[in-house]
Amino acid sequence: MREIALRLADRWIWDFWFAWHEGTCHLFYLQAPRSLGDPELRHHNASVGHAVSTDLTSWTVLPDALMPGEQGSWDDLAIWTGSLIRHDGRWHMLYTGIGREEASRVQRIGLATSLDLVNWAKHEANPVIEHDPRWYELLDLTVWGDQAWRDPWLIRDPSEGYFHALLTARSAAGDPDARGVIGHARSSDLSSWEVLPPVTSPGEFGHLEVPQVVELGGRFLLLFSAQDVVHSAERIVRLGAAAPSGTFCASGSSRLGPFDIRSARPLSPERTPSLFSGKLIENGAGNWYFLAFVLEDAAGEFVGELGDPIPVTMRDGKPVLG
Repeated sequence: MREIALRLADRWIWDFWFAWHEGTCHLFYLQAPRSLGDPELRHHNASVGHAVSTDLTSWTVLPDALMPGEQGSWDDLAIWTGSLIRHDGRWHMLYTGIGREEASRVQRIGLATSLDLVNWAKHEANPVIEHDPRWYELLDLTVWGDQAWRDPWLIRDPSEGYFHALLTARSAAGDPDARGVIGHARSSDLSSWEVLPPVTSPGEFGHLEVPQVVELGGRFLLLFSAQDVVHSAERIVRLGAAAPSGTFCASGSSRLGPFDIRSARPLSPERTPSLFSGKLIENGAGNWYFLAFVLEDAAGEFVGELGDPIPVTMRDGKPVLG
């Protein structure tokens, strides 16, 4: 059985986001040259690629979507994970930017727009969302390696009309290994944003990466990814088991939570321990799939390829793969 849906001969790919338009799925993904040799170097050499598919398995690569900014700009080192939404006849993409001046340690959120999902223009007032120290941890290298403010997931609440961005962030207080939270900002126009308190409580992880919120089977589900090294000591002791890497799922009472991170569980860890940054995606015909990039092979070596979609069903209020 084939396990890889998209592999680029000259580039690694990892985190991704997507949108359906006129029966075609547009996939945007982080990419970096394989010629770097060391996969860890990809983070400082990342740009945004673009591919399309009608079935989530066969992909056609299109021109790159976003590149780092000019030298001296806030995003002149690399572009990291984002998401997009359509509003007033235009596509709006939030993305993470990092700069050379701060050696990538401070993360900010920018906006790019497009009429056709192919040609993108960065907003002239970027960055549009920045960290707020009232609720979120400032850079302190004695505590953590960066000022986490990345991976925005865009949603719109139809009941009140606001756009919401849910982000990888860290609480301003708590044990250093357990401050990971899902940050929150809202906007009425996608360019002016108000930063709000997090929608989760700290205590379980050092950070919760690439969040996604979906409504499935009458439940609101928060997906996020975490590697084994960012589980808090308290969580490991409480669970009494080895901390896995992978994509986790927690349930909530609404699109904005609160979400029960204490009970978050990996999605089928026995089958997919190496699938990371996973997202739930509906194929337009009412069928749901789990899509993720392959983090490691059996030898623990980085892979950097998009895996095949795995069917998802709901069982006892929880998503089950395959």
